[in-house]
Amino acid sequence: MQVYVERGVSKGDCLQKIVSKYGIRFTVLREKTYRPSGIRGLFSPEGVELEFCLSPLRSSAPQETETYTQLPGEQAPPRQRYASDRRDDSTLDFVEAKKRVLAAAGKNPEQVFQQVQEEEKEAEQLILDKLRQIEEKIATGKEPKTEHPSLVQLLTLLRENDFSERYTAGILERSRKELPLEILEDFNAVQDRVLHWIGESIKIFPIPELQKSGRVMVLIGPTGVGKTTTVAKLAAKYGPLYSGKRPISIRMITIDAYKIGAKAQLEDYGDVMEIPVAYIDNRRDLRREIDLYREDTDLILVDTIGRSPRDSAKLGEMKELVDVCGSKAEVHLALSASTKTSDMEHILQQFEPFNYQAVVLTKLDETRHIGNVISALAERGKPVSYITDGQEAHKNISKASVIRFLINLDEFRVDREEIEKRFPIAEANQFQWGN
Repeated sequence: MQVYVERGVSKGDCLQKIVSKYGIRFTVLREKTYRPSGIRGLFSPEGVELEFCLSPLRSSAPQETETYTQLPGEQAPPRQRYASDRRDDSTLDFVEAKKRVLAAAGKNPEQVFQQVQEEEKEAEQLILDKLRQIEEKIATGKEPKTEHPSLVQLLTLLRENDFSERYTAGILERSRKELPLEILEDFNAVQDRVLHWIGESIKIFPIPELQKSGRVMVLIGPTGVGKTTTVAKLAAKYGPLYSGKRPISIRMITIDAYKIGAKAQLEDYGDVMEIPVAYIDNRRDLRREIDLYREDTDLILVDTIGRSPRDSAKLGEMKELVDVCGSKAEVHLALSASTKTSDMEHILQQFEPFNYQAVVLTKLDETRHIGNVISALAERGKPVSYITDGQEAHKNISKASVIRFLINLDEFRVDREEIEKRFPIAEANQFQWGN
């Protein structure tokens, strides 16, 4: 016996479909409810599923016979039919046969048909509405229309500043949870609160206080981010331009044997500032140079070879040189503020084996938006030590501060006085070596 299955919004609907496809000779075996799978099942009402088999034809000589399964509600018992009767049956009105099935199920055919059509229209409209909302969100990248207007405006502001989608989503989720309606109604108040949250996500590297001697600071990073210029700027700030309690002794070392003119460039800076410069191209000489001058020098600045973050082999060689500087050496990753978001994330990840303690953000003057920088550093928990924003070695470098980041956000309303209370910094002492 072959079992068939038919589904519909009701039992009457199923019976109608069975008669349409197979005629009226069938037997219902089982009835159960079901819900459609997938997205349709989220919005559709339960349906009915019928399992049934077809009643077989019987033949005997000299006449053909068949059996007929009596439907519920029929008055006359099934009788034997002949082939001639089947020829007459073929002329019956099919619509009347469907009505007979529905009547046998205790339903008014016209009402059933109307109800089925109404339910189908409602279900289809609900699905279309939900799909339209999903398509709109995917196409525009905007939050649902039910979002508070201040949050929609905030979303636009964060995206204009190039904050990552993950960072933006976190700010919006926190806003929904923590901002009461009275603050949401005042967009200036929303900005003040969000600026505090952004500021809290920015980590600042604590510059170590004065030691007896021997602070070693190593700059690593990809090519073209301004490592050599940054080393010269640090030497100028801590050397001839330093205004601390006593003069600081400084040495500069370059191990960039691949960049044309790197040695000459650093030597020129050294001559102007009267700071000694050493050129080294191997691990043994680097170790000897640091060991020789560590005790008598307050600050040793090391300019390394620029390497592509995609060149794993060369990065490995570079790490071997950096390791020679000792476990107490400060390793700072130079990162250009103008680097696009995807490359910035890749650089931060590829230089992780160097165990860099902080990031020196260079070329801040070459970009309008810094949300990508804040996002990338916050997501990796990396602090910032210094910021450079120009070519002049004697002044275009400063100690990193939260305020410096916040005032560079585009289109944000920044209450400088309020921000300074929340994130204080002594600008005059930002390069103070220590007590």
